[in-house]
Amino acid sequence: GGGTGTMANERRLRFTVARKMDAPLSMAGPKASTAASLSASGGRSRYRELWPERIVETAQQLVQRIQERFPGSGLRNVAAEVRQIAEEAVVRSEAICRPNYWLRGSVFSLVAGMFCVLAAIIYTKVKPDEDVFKIEEFVQTLEAAIGSVVFLGAAVVFLVSLERRWKRERALQAIRELRALAHIVDMHQLTKDPESTLRGRPTESSPRRTLTQFELGRYLDYCSEMLSLTGKLAALYMQNMRDPVVIDPSTTVRQ
Repeated sequence: GGGTGTMANERRLRFTVARKMDAPLSMAGPKASTAASLSASGGRSRYRELWPERIVETAQQLVQRIQERFPGSGLRNVAAEVRQIAEEAVVRSEAICRPNYWLRGSVFSLVAGMFCVLAAIIYTKVKPDEDVFKIEEFVQTLEAAIGSVVFLGAAVVFLVSLERRWKRERALQAIRELRALAHIVDMHQLTKDPESTLRGRPTESSPRRTLTQFELGRYLDYCSEMLSLTGKLAALYMQNMRDPVVIDPSTTVRQ
């Protein structure tokens, strides 16, 4: 009986020691894997932002899948267009997000020149004489100064926002193209109802149906994937710009 109790105590001791040794490893495991994942991705989390290269790879794979299933079809051509637009979107989104230092330098120089001209006018035209301190002259001088300041402020706001409006217009143009592409994909799936193969005989105006029920299902799946890719490309512009005017149209494309 004493030997059995001693052996049980030894087993419990070994089990406790093993748990204490394994506990730090199990706690450090997820942190170590997360750190390794972040270091391998250049500090970017895999699931917190869209990776443009992944979108392009998915579009390329979709073209190959459609070519294997429906070789030489119009859907394959549309998928190829989606892939090309995805490649262009990577370049365009990065170019839109990149600061335009030439434009910023020109705007800064122009604004500085305007202030210098205003200061020169004030220095040469306004003289501290007795007439300035009269009520009538003071009011006229004040009104002219306020008008000049308002006009100059509006000009500064227009010039400072020039880069943002230029980038916004480029992003909206790209999103308009994506919206048109989404409508084209939707047109391809209008007459691709799998249940049409199970219904009565077609009429004279019915579209020609050469696909089986399984093929029609795959056709609609490919269209859904292309629409999803189109929405991800629109979200790519939204991710890089953070502009409310761009966010709303990109959301409608994704819907």
